[in-house]
Amino acid sequence: MRRRKTAVAVGCCLAFLLGTLLNLLFIPGSEHPPPPREELPPSPPGSPLYPPEEEIGGGQAALARQIRERYEEVLRYRQHRAAAAAGRRPLRPRERRLMDLAPPRTSAEQPGPRGRAAAGPWAGASAELSLEPPLLGCRDIRDVSGVQYLGSGYTKAVYKAVLNRTLAVALKAVDFGGHDIAHCVRQFSALGDCYRLAAYKIVKEMILLQRLRHANVLQLYGYCYQDSNDIPDTLTTITELGSPLEMIQLLQTSWEDRFRICLSLVRLLHYLAHSPLGSVTLLDFRPRQFVIVDGELKVTDLDDASVEESSCTSNSDCFMEFPARNFTLPCSVEGRCQSMNEKRNLYNAYRFFFTYLLPHSAPSSLRPLLDKIVNATGELHWGIDETAAQLERVLNLYKSGEYLQNTTRVPKAEYRRVPEAFIPDENYRCWPSYHHKGCLLSVFDVNEAIEICDSYSQCKAFVLTNQTTWTGRQLVFFKMASNHIVPDPDKITYVKVTD
Repeated sequence: MRRRKTAVAVGCCLAFLLGTLLNLLFIPGSEHPPPPREELPPSPPGSPLYPPEEEIGGGQAALARQIRERYEEVLRYRQHRAAAAAGRRPLRPRERRLMDLAPPRTSAEQPGPRGRAAAGPWAGASAELSLEPPLLGCRDIRDVSGVQYLGSGYTKAVYKAVLNRTLAVALKAVDFGGHDIAHCVRQFSALGDCYRLAAYKIVKEMILLQRLRHANVLQLYGYCYQDSNDIPDTLTTITELGSPLEMIQLLQTSWEDRFRICLSLVRLLHYLAHSPLGSVTLLDFRPRQFVIVDGELKVTDLDDASVEESSCTSNSDCFMEFPARNFTLPCSVEGRCQSMNEKRNLYNAYRFFFTYLLPHSAPSSLRPLLDKIVNATGELHWGIDETAAQLERVLNLYKSGEYLQNTTRVPKAEYRRVPEAFIPDENYRCWPSYHHKGCLLSVFDVNEAIEICDSYSQCKAFVLTNQTTWTGRQLVFFKMASNHIVPDPDKITYVKVTD
């Protein structure tokens, strides 16, 4: 009977852990998840990817309407930017427009004979959709090396490449084998127009990447037009390269690094709530939409971002539905749901990041404040301004060492200081550690290092290095013995002399 109860308890724990990981990795961030990706066989360049199905919503007219709507969405973001860019120097004629190209007019709209201009599938009426002159362009990607496929979504494929043998970048382009192109071609059998429909999402993202200048937004380096799959002027963007956000690995890192991820995210969401475009929401909010660059979290995918605040006539119209919680926000007198974009971002940050990364293995004196932050964002009691202020407070407490003032710090043992000395071996493993074969932790001062060493039964010495973390804290190796000490001018060793 006892074995059966033990087995049931273990099974429940495993089921809970598995459910938590599945929720973290696979639950989409938008209220309406996109359709599942279909596995597609390769097709010859330029040929239809699928035989045509029954035309939906008027066939080519429906496709033209979708292109027009997506173009007008891009144009709205471009006009937002034009208002802020008033007074800047005019675009020089030699600088190519990003999309000089409204969708082609219908025969009823054409002032003269019907037909497209010679510029190819992007031709049409001039539209001010240009970006600032790019830093990088086609010349830079003609001689790339180390090209490596990184992954793809519903619209884009992403590659890593090295330019001029020195600069590693990410290249993004429409995925001809992806869901968006395949679904469109299956309905309309028009590869060129389907490409244009998908490419407008990349153009929207390019405009947002340049308009939303922030340390936690991926940098856009440039773009290039070149022919591909028998389509003239296919678009490739060149962006900063980041590392994919691997949540399982992140859960195994130090609390300090996990806190940095959360702080980066909150700083980003605070900026998005007060951006030059208004309040921006990330409709597709998932960990894979972010990358890590030099320890900082950055958003990389903005084609599903929106600045539209939901309209309403009553509070019941301001309903937000998530897998575990629902919220109803107030409807303002202007007929808009109050702070819906901001609150949607904040709750997604809570359920995908804060609840997993903030409290676990945090310093004990900071846990009450961290628990308060997690609970307040999980209930949407706070907006982004208060959340950002509280996380900045945690940072100040941690960097200044104030979080240690209310703790009892009476050493259990005495330690002998050995300057300019290092213990090369005698490692033991601890978790979390900055070194996978030893116990390397960050401390505010020597007293905290002594406290940590006292807390490990196998710790008999520790070595202060001259390396620091992003908060300025010192990295310290903790050792299980001090039998072999060697000279090292950049380190100081402390050896336990009493127990």
